[in-house]
Amino acid sequence: MVKEVLAYLAVKPGGLYVDCTVGGGGHAAAILALIGNEGRLIGLDRDPEALSFARERLGSDPRVHLVHASFADLAEVLAGLGVKEVDGVLYDLGVSSYQLDRPERGFTYREDAPLDMRFDPSSPITAADLVNRLEEEELARIIREFGEERWAKRIARFIVRARARRPILTTGQLVEIIKEAIPAPARRRGPHPARRTFQALRIAVNQELEALKASLPQAADHLKPGGRLVVLSYHSLEDRLVKEFFRRSPYLRPLTKKPLTPSPEEMERNPRASSCKLRAAEKILNPEGGE
Repeated sequence: MVKEVLAYLAVKPGGLYVDCTVGGGGHAAAILALIGNEGRLIGLDRDPEALSFARERLGSDPRVHLVHASFADLAEVLAGLGVKEVDGVLYDLGVSSYQLDRPERGFTYREDAPLDMRFDPSSPITAADLVNRLEEEELARIIREFGEERWAKRIARFIVRARARRPILTTGQLVEIIKEAIPAPARRRGPHPARRTFQALRIAVNQELEALKASLPQAADHLKPGGRLVVLSYHSLEDRLVKEFFRRSPYLRPLTKKPLTPSPEEMERNPRASSCKLRAAEKILNPEGGE
């Protein structure tokens, strides 16, 4: 949704923009094409491999400053760069195609690999740690709340039973346990049976919702009046969190009554974008009403 992102960010020459999830640099490159020689882009990412990829794509562009950091620390990053206000902030949440396409990172349920799922490989907790150490009740809660999985309790029970025999160390092991736990009629309907559990574990490993809750107010605080905040989310938990933040903030005016979704043409080109929802808001001048 690059065109929609640029339109809602209202990217302009000379502007200062923050890409909180720079990833492979796709959105960043599109922003750079519009900000002119005087513009500036700050890119954050927790994944050092993604940052290296972004550096390769964006080159040694003097307008770009890339930072290895979580967007939960956005205010600290901006303060360290001497930045008080920005024209726009972008979040492209969830796991990137770059991460999914590297099975050794443990994000995908379609190939057998170490059960990792960390955005930042230096973080101490992996998905294998959660699966092998958490109590059954806590595992079920994570899978139910973060994966919205109706079979969460049963999956957690099967995981605990399986790990008593041997540690669960690979994505392939976990997929087989999940398939065994979910009744056959349910497995035959809808998406891959492991998708929701993998999503839940990834969110828990990377504390994604906590980071987003911490970051959104920092982004709003650092927007100039008239500045834009754009969020691309990929599941209902993120989208609900963003919607409620936009609704509650006295300093933001939502620009999207309902979230935008990709066009049929884009979904055909990129099936991974099918669950994407875009919400945008503008910093208002007068929080008590009016522009």
